[in-house]
Amino acid sequence: MRLHGYFRSSASYRVRIALNLKGLGAEHLPHHLRKGEQCAPSYLAINPQGLVPTLENDTGAILTQSLAIIEWLDETHPEPPLLPKDPLRRAKVRAFAMALACDTHPVQNLKVLARLRQLGLPEEQVTGWAAWANREGLAACETLIAEEPGPLCFGADPTIADLCLVPQLANARRFGVDLAAFPRLLKAEAAAKTLKAFADAAPERQSDAE
Repeated sequence: MRLHGYFRSSASYRVRIALNLKGLGAEHLPHHLRKGEQCAPSYLAINPQGLVPTLENDTGAILTQSLAIIEWLDETHPEPPLLPKDPLRRAKVRAFAMALACDTHPVQNLKVLARLRQLGLPEEQVTGWAAWANREGLAACETLIAEEPGPLCFGADPTIADLCLVPQLANARRFGVDLAAFPRLLKAEAAAKTLKAFADAAPERQSDAE
């Protein structure tokens, strides 16, 4: 398999964790987002959104969107499972993951912040927007798992919720968000980071890290 990504991309980070948890190898092909390499015609030919990650499987099929890739990995390589078997628990895990991957991350990603700068917003307001988006999403997620015993988001085993949480907290720190208000999320993050699959997927450990 080949994974097109970027070391600091939250969405790529999620997929790297999933691959590691499944014990799957993939050739990592970096595309420097700040240099616009994701907009090269050769890359747009496989991912017309110009986003990362993109996964090419062993048959040459192209998969985009991190959650879709992760669920495909979970369905084709079911051990260890990243979603609970119980339908209600599975829906709760998906809801938590989507709160971050669909409602929080997209409004503070590089593309949106670049557009805010194009519209003339000063850098302080651009950064403030990103911090606000992170605080809003994380506050909701803190409540969603407040009654979950842990140590991870939904129990003792990692799920797609943890795969989304750890990269999002890294984003929040980059934008100066005070995370002290989210003790339950920090507990889950600390537990996740003791696992080799999470540690090896960290941005600073990637070949294209700066």
